[in-house]
Amino acid sequence: MSEPEQDEAEQSRPHQAADVPATGGVDDPMDYPALDPAPTPMQAPARQRAAAAFIYLTVGLDMLALGMIAPVLPHLIEGFVGGSTARTAEMIGIFGTVFAAMQFFFSPVLGSLSDRFGRRPIVLLSNFGLGFDYILMALAPSLRFLLIGRILAGITASSVPTAQAYMSDVTPREKRAAAFGMLQAAFGFGFIVGPALGGWLGSISPRLPFWASAGLSLLNAIYGFFVLPESLSKENRSPFSWKRANPVGSVRMLSRSSTMLGLAGVLLLGYIAQNSLLNVYVVYADYRYHWSVHTVGLSLAALGAVTILYGFFLVRRASKWFGDRNATLLGLSGGAIGYLAFASAPTGLLFVAGMPLLNLTSIAWPATQSIMSRSASPSEQGQLQGAINSLRGIAGMLGPGLFTWLFAKAVGDWSGLHLPGLPYYVAAGLMVCSVLLGLATGSKDDRAAAHP
Repeated sequence: MSEPEQDEAEQSRPHQAADVPATGGVDDPMDYPALDPAPTPMQAPARQRAAAAFIYLTVGLDMLALGMIAPVLPHLIEGFVGGSTARTAEMIGIFGTVFAAMQFFFSPVLGSLSDRFGRRPIVLLSNFGLGFDYILMALAPSLRFLLIGRILAGITASSVPTAQAYMSDVTPREKRAAAFGMLQAAFGFGFIVGPALGGWLGSISPRLPFWASAGLSLLNAIYGFFVLPESLSKENRSPFSWKRANPVGSVRMLSRSSTMLGLAGVLLLGYIAQNSLLNVYVVYADYRYHWSVHTVGLSLAALGAVTILYGFFLVRRASKWFGDRNATLLGLSGGAIGYLAFASAPTGLLFVAGMPLLNLTSIAWPATQSIMSRSASPSEQGQLQGAINSLRGIAGMLGPGLFTWLFAKAVGDWSGLHLPGLPYYVAAGLMVCSVLLGLATGSKDDRAAAHP
């Protein structure tokens, strides 16, 4: 079935929450269609506000919890390996790879389960699971238990793709990029506040951030238990199938059309490039610009702040003005220029000046997901978001080793080249490839969406 035919079929399907017209714009995070098939006038506004707030809160708190753990997990690992820096670095790499691998294998499973049983139980189980997992990590008596906790965290951290599927259920098709942009802003919030809060709590006790993360996850789950309605109607649910729920099935879903496959490639290249930020940012800034820990923290906060601003104010407007496809290309191009600026900036000030350009990728990801969500039926939104999260898992398995190896070679074995920015040059190259792939991936109905 062609995309226009599929669009018509979806629009004619009864009881489809995603196609119910909203009463306003997505600038207001509470402005979404009614979630109850027949809400009373008194129930509807309250339930809409509570549900939308909970989804954004869930993503924000998940990122906050992960951010709080980031600055203290290496110190906790160091204590278990006898203070060996080399052994600590090795275990950090193993922990990161294991977490990404769990995301790769289990995101499609949990996404498909949400298509079968609804979004609400999966989101709530994920929050409860994360809460108990953080308790396990807080009490971990050995490195083995800490690693088990990280494995469980990777399995249960399904709230983000399921939350994205939830927003696909309740958001009109033409406003999904803006809804995904708001979720991107929630990511930015956790990225800013989490490490700072975790560092402060960790100065009191290295295990305190784990307890705080557990408390936030459990409180969020309890809150959601009472206020979160189901977004996926029973007639739009699909049977669970291991054939679709495994990573191979996810790849098969992403490859069922040239548009879907091309956009999956765009996301994968971009996600791999993002790992240059996650894994070499701190050591690069220290090596090249001699920044203090405080300066690095401020720069990361600035990076997260721009992400929030773009998510709130720019994503919706870019998709409205240019259409999702052109907004994707704009964001990818900005990312390529931003990584190039990071790689070549001779001073820390010019390095910081590249951040607004780099953060244009905050436009690309929601716009790309919006296009992809329109190629999937309402009963497949969970599977789709799980598949997209598997792409993050693949990037998480490939990116850390690649960029840390490049940096080590650039300042070590290949130091005669004097090219410490090599990881960011490679990231810029990946983004250029994603632009070219995006140009080759067209969507007529998306161009029309620029002028509804």
